[in-house]
Amino acid sequence: MLTTTEVSTWIREQLLVRNEVSRALFTTEAPRLAQVSEQMATRFADGGRILTFGKGAYTTDAQHVSVEFVHPVIVGKKALPALDISVAFDAWLKTMLQPSDMVIGFAPPEGDAEVAAALAYAQERDALTIALTGVDANYALAEANAHPLIHQELIEILYHTLWETVHVFLEHHSLGHDVGSSSFLYPFLGDTQAPPDILGDVASSIISKARDDEALREQVSDSYADVLAEAIDVINSRLAGGGKIITLGNGGSATDANDFVLDCVLPPTGMTPVPAVSLALESANLSAISNDVGTEVVFLRQLISQVSRADTNDVVMAFSTSGNSKNIVTALQEAKMRGLFTVALLGNDGGQIVTDALADVTIVVPSDYIPRIQEVHASVYHVLREGLEVGRA
Repeated sequence: MLTTTEVSTWIREQLLVRNEVSRALFTTEAPRLAQVSEQMATRFADGGRILTFGKGAYTTDAQHVSVEFVHPVIVGKKALPALDISVAFDAWLKTMLQPSDMVIGFAPPEGDAEVAAALAYAQERDALTIALTGVDANYALAEANAHPLIHQELIEILYHTLWETVHVFLEHHSLGHDVGSSSFLYPFLGDTQAPPDILGDVASSIISKARDDEALREQVSDSYADVLAEAIDVINSRLAGGGKIITLGNGGSATDANDFVLDCVLPPTGMTPVPAVSLALESANLSAISNDVGTEVVFLRQLISQVSRADTNDVVMAFSTSGNSKNIVTALQEAKMRGLFTVALLGNDGGQIVTDALADVTIVVPSDYIPRIQEVHASVYHVLREGLEVGRA
């Protein structure tokens, strides 16, 4: 079994190796991403929508794409039509696909035959197709990285940059609009006259966004490697005592909570399954509690039902880019009262969760921009998940 110090060293190495592969990928892919973003913007302007899907852990990427386009985190951005059709993607495509649609399919590094067949069907019917991963689509990425967890992190950065760039092209005057409030994302688009190499400038900005992630990973590595190693030790101890992991989050952070749980119960080959549940996956409970009681208790009420007084070995893992989400705060207060071990992945300054010391372990990504926070959160929780294996090896 590795010592906590050895696990901490391993964590630093794992976080930093992601920077190397990210830099290589986005240097290569940024020009193509700029082009497909422009194509997507044109389709949105013509009334198109996104239909997105995946299987297993990749259903959470489809969820994330849907919520980012429908409920954009940039204030003032318009809601764009997107649907996660993962639960029955083949049937849904055959009953509702329109030629103006955009279809995004997610798959592991080695690809997936069913996802590929669905994308081929969509492409035959003139939809714009994006294969993440795949080899035959309007935009196809053969493999982001052979490691399935790193692969998924890189894919998240990729579709975040698609979402950001689509909004820029939609608002740019070449599509009949001024750049407006997107100017802080791409300052060079604020001019009324388009620059001669707009695609090249957008590609450079995409590379810059990936570099921002690299800097944030380095900061997290320097600040939290030891903390993560200690958390892994405690979580393994709780699991060995019969505990389970309970996750919670809102919006894009809900998809992170869901992804971590699927990585626990349906892990990549060679990893041991871990008992875990995501309260963010319970759509009927979420809507019932929100409607009948209120949004602030959607996780609290579920947590109370999931944890008996004897379940003191359970671990609660919360995802919040602000640290101020009331439904997260109330659930952590309850978890703390019950003596559960709590971990919070946060952004900005950590908000109320840090101020009130509501979590035993807090990992704060020092950024105020939600996509970058979530991208680094993905690296952190994937390293933590794999660390559960390393810590008991």
